[in-house]
Amino acid sequence: MDRESEILQALADPTRLRLLNLLTQAVEICVCELVDALKIPQYKVSRHLSILASTGWVDDRRAGKWIYYRISRNLRPYQMALLKALRQMRDEREDFRLDEARAARRLESRRGGVCCVGLVTKIGDAISPPTA
Repeated sequence: MDRESEILQALADPTRLRLLNLLTQAVEICVCELVDALKIPQYKVSRHLSILASTGWVDDRRAGKWIYYRISRNLRPYQMALLKALRQMRDEREDFRLDEARAARRLESRRGGVCCVGLVTKIGDAISPPTA
């Protein structure tokens, strides 16, 4: 299979579309934050992110025990156009809206702009920051 076919085939999965939708809206987001936003197991999120990374859609960065993902800075023009089309689907997809709402709640638990909680799904659906 040629490289362009692999790049396009990476978009042929609903979970990867959901991941890309969230990543287009954040500078970068941690795997555990994506797990909580999508409500799917970490191994599945990681597997899909691996496919997106191997096809050049996303870049990753390790910070301690956390791995952050972002949309690749080296996308080709046709990939940028496809991401634009993905953003245009947001209003038509309820799963995107639900993911975005969960991600927004989850990102509120960041400290200093970085993930520090770990998997919220392990300890409950919501973690409130400590009150003063």
